[in-house]
Amino acid sequence: MRFPKYRLAPYAEAFCVVAALACAQPALGQPRGDPLLSLAQAERSAADLHRGMSADEVRKLLGKPKRTGLKDDGASAASRGALQWTYVWSGTSGPSTLHVDFVSDAPEDWRVHGWEWSTY
Repeated sequence: MRFPKYRLAPYAEAFCVVAALACAQPALGQPRGDPLLSLAQAERSAADLHRGMSADEVRKLLGKPKRTGLKDDGASAASRGALQWTYVWSGTSGPSTLHVDFVSDAPEDWRVHGWEWSTY
């Protein structure tokens, strides 16, 4: 017994290719290489924060921050000011926010000075 050969219509083949490519792409809104932590995971990871950690160490621990800010502390011309990273997670009791503050004694050598959890 011989089965007839079936061929997909050209548009169906194109649809299959597009669908396969879409599945291979990362989800929209998620930065590549920075997995999003849940609030519980972030709280556990934040327990490992300590004064003097580098910005790279914090990024490895918590991922890329949602917002950043740079403030001039006005202390002196040699001062680099203060860098703040803000992380935001949605929890059952509303959003939780972690602010990580950095200081620098040398260009691009930001070190953790402190951190604080807050909710909106």
